[in-house]
Amino acid sequence: MASGEGGGTRSYPVDLFTLVGQSLARLMRTPSHSRRALAARRWARHMLLVSAALAVAIVFLMVAIDAAEIGLMPARGTPSLWPVKILTDFGKAAYVLWAVFALMIVVALLLPRLHGVSRAAMIGIGTRVQYVFLAVLVPVLAGEVLKGMIGRGRPFVGGGANPFNFSTFSWNEAYASLPSGHATTAFALAFAVSALFPQLRLWMFLYAVAIAISRLVLLAHHPSDVVGGAMLGMIGALAVRYWFAARRLAFTIRPDGTIEPLPGPSWARVKRVARDAIAP
Repeated sequence: MASGEGGGTRSYPVDLFTLVGQSLARLMRTPSHSRRALAARRWARHMLLVSAALAVAIVFLMVAIDAAEIGLMPARGTPSLWPVKILTDFGKAAYVLWAVFALMIVVALLLPRLHGVSRAAMIGIGTRVQYVFLAVLVPVLAGEVLKGMIGRGRPFVGGGANPFNFSTFSWNEAYASLPSGHATTAFALAFAVSALFPQLRLWMFLYAVAIAISRLVLLAHHPSDVVGGAMLGMIGALAVRYWFAARRLAFTIRPDGTIEPLPGPSWARVKRVARDAIAP
């Protein structure tokens, strides 16, 4: 049983569903940050510049690099590539999303056991986990739609190293090369985690680049595919970050329109909250 705020008691399931409902309501509430319009204009400018630069890079790679690069990669099924096959799974959307979703479930299950400052700290943790989940989910879903619409053949589909092998609206896995789903996932995750914890930016960038390279080595994608996936992942994570910042969730907006993370629970506080949650 969990104590209600009015001094009575509520059952654990009731408290759990109440907290989940409150979390969803906070996420869907009307934007309230006074600087959200400034942040939106800044975001739009940045996205226009990034999209234009990467679009030019994608076209250049298609024309000048893709065919030559995939011709240099080892043949599919090469036994020595087993470490790369293990590495690439760390960028698989299903694995990443299920792992983050499981963490959200753990936070939700622990929340009704906490009260006062500990509950507030756990809500802060849950909000940040929720942001990471949506920052990956949104671009991944967009990428699945784009894959089917664009219909670009994977390397050597059709027998040759042809970077202009398209079958639009085919919705066929063999023609689902652009954008790379693994690159989308990895760069979205890297951006989301770095947005919350800037000190991890270098490590997350290295992770995302490693996943992108693994897709090239395994002949799953062309270079332009992974650049397209990286662009989609970052843009999607940026859009979700703006959504959270406009509602004062996990982020705030500075006077110049820059979005930055709100101070979160320290590691010492997280450990204390965890001890409170699992204590009998």
